Formats: sequence, structure tokens, C-alpha cells
Amino acid sequence: MSATFENAVTDRHMPEHEPALSPEMEAELEQRLAAFAAEESARLGLNREQYSEHVNIHFTAAQRAHTTILVRGLTLAHDDMIAAALRGLGYKTELMAEPDNEALQFGKEFGNRGQCNPTYFTVGNLVKHLVKMRDEQGIPTEKILSDYLFVTAGACGPCRFGTYVTEYRKALRDAGFEGFRVLLFQQQGGIKQATGEALGLQINKDFALGLIRAIMAGDVINLLGYRLRPYEKVAGATDTAIAQCKGIVRAAFERNANVVSALVRCRKIMGAVEIDRSVPKPKVSVIGEFWAMTTEGDGNYRLQRFLESEGAEVDVQSVTAWILFMIWENKYDTLSRIDLREHDDARKGLKDKDGTKKLWILAAADKIVRANFQMYANAIGLHGYTLPNMDEIAALAKPTYGNEVRGGEAHMEVGKLVHYIEDKLNHMTLSVKPFGCMPSSGVSDGVQSFVAGKYPEAIFLPIETTGDGAVNVYSRVQMMMFKARQAARAEYERALAENNLDEATFKARVQGSRRWRNPLWAPRHKVAATATNLVYAVADR
Repeated sequence: MSATFENAVTDRHMPEHEPALSPEMEAELEQRLAAFAAEESARLGLNREQYSEHVNIHFTAAQRAHTTILVRGLTLAHDDMIAAALRGLGYKTELMAEPDNEALQFGKEFGNRGQCNPTYFTVGNLVKHLVKMRDEQGIPTEKILSDYLFVTAGACGPCRFGTYVTEYRKALRDAGFEGFRVLLFQQQGGIKQATGEALGLQINKDFALGLIRAIMAGDVINLLGYRLRPYEKVAGATDTAIAQCKGIVRAAFERNANVVSALVRCRKIMGAVEIDRSVPKPKVSVIGEFWAMTTEGDGNYRLQRFLESEGAEVDVQSVTAWILFMIWENKYDTLSRIDLREHDDARKGLKDKDGTKKLWILAAADKIVRANFQMYANAIGLHGYTLPNMDEIAALAKPTYGNEVRGGEAHMEVGKLVHYIEDKLNHMTLSVKPFGCMPSSGVSDGVQSFVAGKYPEAIFLPIETTGDGAVNVYSRVQMMMFKARQAARAEYERALAENNLDEATFKARVQGSRRWRNPLWAPRHKVAATATNLVYAVADR
């Protein structure tokens, strides 16, 4: 840069000198600024071409023998059962690690900016897995592209599920795995799916039934584990029993054996866990965005285990309930369309269809799902657990949140909170939402504050997960847990007083009864706390 130009530019920024730059100087300044902008764009990676999705779903039956399906997306138990069910159908599967903060960093590095937390964790987890296969295990990229693929769910949601598969493919391209196969099946597409001619993945009746059975098996194992773990006498006994049970059920899926028989074998193992339910513990329900409330890893700060460490009995949501919600959603939409003057030809329209027949099919599907879930629950010893009535949840939510509004958990999050309060099912409700989740934030920060205002006794806490805010979240949860513990203790002491029992006598009676020490027996529900319900059971005897 010339001395004259330097002096002119310097003088221009001094208050006492404001000479105009010559045309030559203006041109040189623009040239320098353009060069600087180009250098910074290259350094920040902003000069890449516009992303154009390269879709590779080529997976044939002949490739099935040497192609491994990577699995991860729900809880540890669910993913284990799903992988085993796929192996039973003739597929090779491999479980990826649980999404952690390292996966989050991969997601932020290779994903689009401004995505929601679950997208960063799940997309980053796949990228992390492939990078380690390539860089640490020495597997050539070409072999990864030819011998591995990933299957994920899709939906028409406004956020993560709406662009899920595209986010995977974009991040994989930028990480050096362009063309890696990510296959998509629609949550509500039934057997008619979005995988084109990818005949290696037969999304048919056997696939759907295997997936549903695996989800139900994962549900009952999880639910029984969360029921027992807070009251175990020997720390870690429940987790040890669950590990054994998962091995038994996994083997049943792999051999296409009777899963119910496998769960019956698990019943004896879970029944051997020694527990003491005479200790009053607050019951905390975890609701919110589907992935954030379901995952058990860094994506929600391992919230379930943290709550247990704070003395809570955690009430988790079953994935089967989401299946029931999708059935309810289809029934609701069909009922709305059946009254139209003319049948519409939209995706869920009834043109050339029998609306009444569809309603009967959906009603039957609801009953079949519930009956099979109950069979699995009874087999493993999960007594007294009831799947939510979707019509009741919708009715509870409707005055505050319309049943027509979709996205996220739709009206379910609102309906669940009202249900928990009015039916005394818990002491505290914790709504988990990811950073950037519009549907969940709108409900938990907006509508739920109105609901909580109608019920002053409610202890409701919405928390946002970003992957790096554990200390703040734990602090907020601990403050609300103090209130929940007080509520549980007060409820317990009222029950003792009502039944003319002192605590020592109550505990002695519990320890002296095989029935009340039985981990697979559950006291009838009257109030929220398990220990308080046990007080009423002891008093009734």
C-alpha cells in the first residue's frame, strides 16, 4: 500500500482532517477490503458451494449379508432390543455409543448453525462413530460407505424430524463421508415408506411388528427398573438385574423365540432385587420434547439418574404411549374429515376410502397395542402400570391448548400436567426442552405457566438443555426438589396420622410381610408417593 494512500486513510480518521480520497485511493481501498473479506471467508469456511443433497439409498437384498445397520436413538434398553429384533429379521446391526458431549461437538462442527440440541447430538453421534471407525480403527472410507448404513425416523414436524435426514447427509458430506446411506422411514407412513427401491431394507409387516415388540420390551424393562432402583437395598442391584434381563430378551429377539417367555424368565431376576418402599420419596415425572425426555445421556444431563441421586422416584414416559398418540392423531383427523361435504384428496384425506372402516381399524390398533403391552408388563412383573388414555389427555388439554395444534408433543404435554395434578400422580413435573425447540418452548414457557397458575399446588419446572449448562440445570432442579421432598413427607405423615400409625410400627409391618417386601407388588394408587400408598395398604390389612 502506498505511503500517500496510508496517510490519506489515516488522516480521514482524524477529527481535524477530512480530505476526500482520490478515485485511485477509493479503488485501492475497495480492492484491499475485498481481499480481506475473501481471506476471512476461506478461513471460516464460508466460501463453499451451496449444499445440494446427494441422496443415496441404494441398498439391495444382495448387499444385506455384508451391510451393517448402525443403531442408536432411544434409551439404552430400547436400542438394544431394536438391534436384536433387526438381527432376528436377518440384518447385521451394530450399536453406536450413547450420544455424549463429544457427539454434540461433532454435530456443531459439521451441522448447520442454529439447529436444535437433539439434532446436534444425534447427527454428531453418527459422524463421531464414523470418524472413529476411519481414524482410530483404520477402516477405509470406501468400506464404510459400502458396508454400513443408518436408519432413522422421519415425520412432517416443523423442526428436527422435518429435515432430519437432510441434516445427516449434509454433516456426513462435510465430514468426508458423502454418499453414506441414511435411510428414512416415516413414523406415520405405515408400511408405505420413503425408502424408494431400497429393497435391502424390507419395511413390511414383519419389520413393523418387530420394531413395536422391541419398543414394548424396552419400555417394560425401563419402567420396572425406574420403579425398583430408588428403593433397592443394595446399590446397583437393579442395574445388574436389568443387564441380565436385557441379555435374555435380546437372545429371544435374535432367535425369533417367544419374547413373553423371555420376560417371564426376567420376572424371577427382577423379583430377587431387595427393596424397602417404606421410605417416602417424591415422585417426579419427566415430560417434554420427545428425544430430550427419553435420552439417558449428556443430551439431558443424565437427568433421570441425577433425580434419583437427589432422592426421587422418576416417572419416565413410555415410547408405546407415543405409538398410541399417533393412532389417536389419525383417529382425530379422520373424524374431522368424515364430516366434510366432500372427501378431500390430501395425504390423510378420505377420497376413495371408507372413513368408518378406517376408524374401526384405528380403534382395533389401539386395543391391540394396549393388550400386547399389558401382556409384556404382566410377564416381567410390571403390575399396576396403565398406559395413558389419549382421549382423556386430549380432553384435559383442550380448554388450554387446541387438539388441532401439532408439532413437538402437541397437546400431550399440557394434558399430562393437568392429569398429574388432578389425579395426584406425582409431586413434581419437569419439562425438558432442547435449546432451539420452538414447539416445546412455546408450551413449557407459555401455556404451562398458565396451567400451573390455575393449580397453585403444582410444582412445575421447565428446563432447557444446551449440552453445556448442567450446573445451572442441576441447581434449579435441586431448588424445586426441596419443595417436592417436603410435599412427599407431608403427604406421608398425613397418611400415618389418618390411619393411627406411627412410622416405626409401619416400617416394622412392612419388613415383616413378604407381600409388602415383594419388589413386583405395587400398592394401589391413592396419592402420589409409593411409600404413602403403602401406608394405606398396610392400614387396610
